[in-house]
Amino acid sequence: MSPPGRPKGEYRRAQPEGAPVTASVPGQPALQVRALVAGYEPGLPIVREASLDVQPGEVLAILGPNGAGKSSFVKAVAGLVPVSGGSVHLHGRDITRTPAHRMVFEGLAFVPQTENVFAPMSVAENLELASALLGGSAAQRRDRLAPVYAMFPDLARQRRLPAGQLSGGQRQMVAVARALIAQPRLLILDEPSAGLSPKLVGQVFEMLAQVRAGGVTVLLVEQNVKAALALADRAAVLVEGRERLVLPAADLRSSEGAARLAALYLGHAQAVKEAG
Repeated sequence: MSPPGRPKGEYRRAQPEGAPVTASVPGQPALQVRALVAGYEPGLPIVREASLDVQPGEVLAILGPNGAGKSSFVKAVAGLVPVSGGSVHLHGRDITRTPAHRMVFEGLAFVPQTENVFAPMSVAENLELASALLGGSAAQRRDRLAPVYAMFPDLARQRRLPAGQLSGGQRQMVAVARALIAQPRLLILDEPSAGLSPKLVGQVFEMLAQVRAGGVTVLLVEQNVKAALALADRAAVLVEGRERLVLPAADLRSSEGAARLAALYLGHAQAVKEAG
């Protein structure tokens, strides 16, 4: 759902104070990752020369077996895991070693898997804090909230409730809404359905469909393959820190695509078993 008064697909994003002004080039990927090497310990990479393009306006799901480096990959893109090689460009601008706290001003917002809301604070306070961190006048801070409440009317109705009293799906909604306060050009989510019941998983993915309809490019890590492929335009499968397969989601929903996915998942499991 787009905010009132704007056509569907035109969730207009304003540059936060301090943000660089960059123009999108027709045909240029929203996100371009090349030969990325990253990990927590020097000389022990988790991400091993992974490369990936995300096109403007698409949803790309990152799939793969446990331990494949999926979360480390998106965290490295978002500046949360040290990068030792390769490059990351967002709409043509090099953000490879941009500090995580500056990514929001580059147009990138990241929603972590856990501890992604301030539980004692109300819904409104969670969103107002995000707006305040971007600076500007009191009127500007209020104006940032209006399109988010319009996109998620449930949050507007529950704005006085502590976030910790919400369901898991509703807390994810708060986390995504807070990220959208920054009006990003790229939204990254790490395991948005983790720990949720099937009903709440459905609610979360309906919410993400609304976000895409608003024109935001989405990159998400997800273990729920069925839900991810139902939403995504394309999917990338990571195994041992590197992309092994990148295809349209529709192809991976076919019986042949499912067999290719299974082979990658099971092949990794067998390799781990033999190594152990």
